[in-house]
Amino acid sequence: MHAAIDAFLRYLRIERNSSPLTLKSYSEDLSSLLAFFEDRKLPVPSPETVDVHTLREYVAYLHACQYSRTTIARRMACLRSFFRYLNREGICTHNPAKVLRTPKQGRKLPNFLTNEQMNSLLENPVADDAAGARDKAMIEAMYSAGLRVAELVALNLEDWDRDTDMLRIRGKGKKERIAPLGKYAVRALNDYLAERKPDPTAPATEQQAIFLNRFGRRLTTRSVGRMMEKHRRHAGLTSETTPHTLRHTFATHLLDGGADLRSVQELLGHKSLTTTQIYTHVSTKRIRDTYENAHPHSAKNRET
Repeated sequence: MHAAIDAFLRYLRIERNSSPLTLKSYSEDLSSLLAFFEDRKLPVPSPETVDVHTLREYVAYLHACQYSRTTIARRMACLRSFFRYLNREGICTHNPAKVLRTPKQGRKLPNFLTNEQMNSLLENPVADDAAGARDKAMIEAMYSAGLRVAELVALNLEDWDRDTDMLRIRGKGKKERIAPLGKYAVRALNDYLAERKPDPTAPATEQQAIFLNRFGRRLTTRSVGRMMEKHRRHAGLTSETTPHTLRHTFATHLLDGGADLRSVQELLGHKSLTTTQIYTHVSTKRIRDTYENAHPHSAKNRET
């Protein structure tokens, strides 16, 4: 089993070119399966001898450990991919995970900021030094282009076309997309770049990063999280405000402003329109305005 897991992770890394975060998730999910056998004091079986009954006991174990439905669903998806790979490689003759039923999940509405809250957050970093200018530029860029944190820290100087103010973004699965930058983000980035000082001894890949830490090296996603925690507290926002909240806010404000769903899908880099549709549930202002303007018996039209 250990050898099969190693081979699967190597396949994901080399042939599928999976991101480090994806590899980490798969590794943790498969380690959970091994922990199940260890906790039950059972010998770790070979992949060929694992059947659907064993996996159902594993799923029951996850429920007993009080894992969320999202985590359980992800681990079941990992098992399907794992055994599908083993089946294709001839290591297994069957996929026992194929018939597992994924637990139903209630879809959680994304947290987003109002215009007033967003303005409060944007005004919080004081751009009177390199760190403040950088923080302001990061918040502006995430909100202006709907960036994931990993996409933000992966940005290089060459990814910003200053003639058109467009960003080339490397998203999930190494997929690239183009997103525009608004004038406020452009101004903040220019202010930051005037203060930016890369470490001359760092590798070229580090020096080319747009956003640097205090040592002149590429910023990490964890550092961005700490930055957001500091500024959201100073802005009086709740602990639910994370860097990803800015991506949700970007999408919601676009829809509230009249953008069509397909355009928002492209800007977010979503593969499926279904993923983007979650934002229609939180974009209530636009729905209400549309109703008030269109329905003959709305409060607005009845008054006239």
